[in-house]
Amino acid sequence: MLKYFVKMLKALNANSHPGELAHAFAFGMMLGFLPKTSVLWYLLFIIFFFLRINKGFFFLSIILGSLLAPLLDPLFDTIGYAVLTLPSLESIFRAWLDTPFVAFTRFNNSIVAGSLVFSVAAYIPFYVLARLFIALWRKTLQPMLVKNPIVKAFMRMPLVKKVVETAQKLD
Repeated sequence: MLKYFVKMLKALNANSHPGELAHAFAFGMMLGFLPKTSVLWYLLFIIFFFLRINKGFFFLSIILGSLLAPLLDPLFDTIGYAVLTLPSLESIFRAWLDTPFVAFTRFNNSIVAGSLVFSVAAYIPFYVLARLFIALWRKTLQPMLVKNPIVKAFMRMPLVKKVVETAQKLD
């Protein structure tokens, strides 16, 4: 976990392309919202893992999304139920259920369907918010933190120095 956090901070402060970081955040939130009990989660994880995104940001945003998902489950259930009961999609869902291995994705579960629909719809807002945060971090927050006397004192503590050195060795 520390390794991914260090990679995320390095990417925020480095010359990494903001789009790479923002896509990692949006993809990670998508996977964080999806239940981990379906094959769909693992398929998406494998696909996203091979994309050119910052892996530290990706894994930390999966954790963040996983922490927020139980709070949003009632919303996911409502969205999923609305999508799964649409009469115009009924024949498609029946065909999918009859297709071998597609049922393992658990798309017919209202929370899985709702979290997928919500995540796809929220992808662009997550991307934009991440890009805004990265710009704000690089131009304002990071320079303020470097000059802050409290942060300077914190970084001089022996335990913090050892953690930073260990984290740098991990990278």
